Amino acid sequence: MLRLGNSFVQNPHEVYDQLRRSGPVQRVEMWGGVPVWLVTRYQEARNLLTDPRIRKDGAAASALFPPGTDGSIGTVLGDNMLFRDPPDHTRLRRFVTSAFTAHAVRRLRPTIAGFADALLDDIAASVPGQVDLLQAFAQPLPVRVIGELLGVPVGDRERFAALVVPIFTSTNTAVLRTAQEELAQLLTDMLAEKRQSPADDVLSSLVHRRDGTDQLSEAELLGTAFLLIVAGYETTVNLLANGILALLRNPEQLRAVRADRSLLPRAVEEALRFESPLNTATVRYTSAPVTVGDVEIPAGELVVIGLLAANHDDEQFPDAHRFDVSRTHNRHLAFGYGVHHCVGAPLARIEAEIGFDRLLSRFEVMELVDSGPPRYRPSTLMRGVERLPVMLGYPHDIASTMREWSGSLPSSGEADSSFAH
Repeated sequence: MLRLGNSFVQNPHEVYDQLRRSGPVQRVEMWGGVPVWLVTRYQEARNLLTDPRIRKDGAAASALFPPGTDGSIGTVLGDNMLFRDPPDHTRLRRFVTSAFTAHAVRRLRPTIAGFADALLDDIAASVPGQVDLLQAFAQPLPVRVIGELLGVPVGDRERFAALVVPIFTSTNTAVLRTAQEELAQLLTDMLAEKRQSPADDVLSSLVHRRDGTDQLSEAELLGTAFLLIVAGYETTVNLLANGILALLRNPEQLRAVRADRSLLPRAVEEALRFESPLNTATVRYTSAPVTVGDVEIPAGELVVIGLLAANHDDEQFPDAHRFDVSRTHNRHLAFGYGVHHCVGAPLARIEAEIGFDRLLSRFEVMELVDSGPPRYRPSTLMRGVERLPVMLGYPHDIASTMREWSGSLPSSGEADSSFAH
C-alpha cells in the first residue's frame, strides 16, 4: 500500500498522475499510517462529493481511525457545519450563508481595496528589494478582511491577527494549543459584547438571528465563528500566494493579465484549479458500500477526495498541467461541490481578484527569487507555500541598481545579471 508522506506534500502531482492512471480510487496510507480510499479522478470525485452514502460526521469519522493514531477531527473550535451532515448541516448553514453571498461580499470591495493598498504602501517602502509576499501581503490581507467582516473591535485586531496566523501555520503543538485557547476566549468575549451591543457585522447577526424558534447554541456560535475564520482566511491566503507564484512562473500568462485586466476573473479560476488552496477535501467515511469504478468500498471506511488531483484530470481539463489564464469551462473542484461547497468562496474570489489587480498595478517589475522549488507547509489538507520571496521594483529602479553594481565591478564587465532575470 502506498504511504503518502512529506514527498507527497511537496509534490502531490506526480503521485496523483500515477494513481489516476491506475484507476479512480486506490487504497493508500496517510497521516502516519491511516488507511484511506483516495479518489483522484474528476468525475468520480464530483459524484462522491454529493453521494449521501459518503458522510462527514466528525465523531463517527474519528472513531474509524486505527488505535494509536490521531483521529481527532476538529477541536473545541470545530463544533460547526464543516463536520456535520444534513439535516444539522443544513440548519447551521442557513445562519451563515447570507454573510458570504456574492452580493454581500461585493459591498466589501472598497474595504478590501483599501486594505490591499495599505499593505502595498508598506511593501513599497522597501522597493526595490526582496519581499516575502506571503508574510507581507497574502497572509495579512485576508486576516484584515475577515476581522472587518466579523466585527472584531479595532483595538483587538492586532491580537486577532496574531492568534489566527499561527493556528494555520505553526507546527508547534504548544503554540497551536495556546493560540486556539486564546482565540476561543477572544471570540467568546466578542460574542458576549455583541449580545449586549449589536453592530452591523456577521457575529452580531449570528448572535441575534433566529430561524423561527431556532437559534445557535453557545457551542455552535463559537464553532461557527471559527469556521468563518477558516472560510475567510486560510483558503484565501493559499489562493493569493499560489496564484502569484503561478503567474510569476509563467511570464507569458503574467504579461497577458497585465495587458488585459478583463482576464482577472479567469486568472483567479485558473489559480484555483492549477494549485488548489485545498489539496484534499476533509475526510469522509462510507455509511454503506460504494462502488467507484471497478472497486467496491465497504461500509465504515475512510474516504479522502483529492480536489487537486481531480483538478488535474486531463479527461476534464485538456493540458491540465498547463497554467492558462484564458481557459474556459473551468468547472474545478477547488471549493468542493454540493452541500459542503466552501461558504467563503465568493469572498476568496473577490479578494484574489482585487489583490492581483492592485499588486500588478503597483509594481511594474515582479521577479520570483530563484531559491529552488517552493516549500509547501506540512499538510495533506491545505496546499500553501511556506514563503514567497519576490523581487519588486520599477524599471528605472532596476536600471539604476544595475548601473551601481556595474560601477563597483571589475572592468571585465562580467557582472552577475541574475537580479534582472
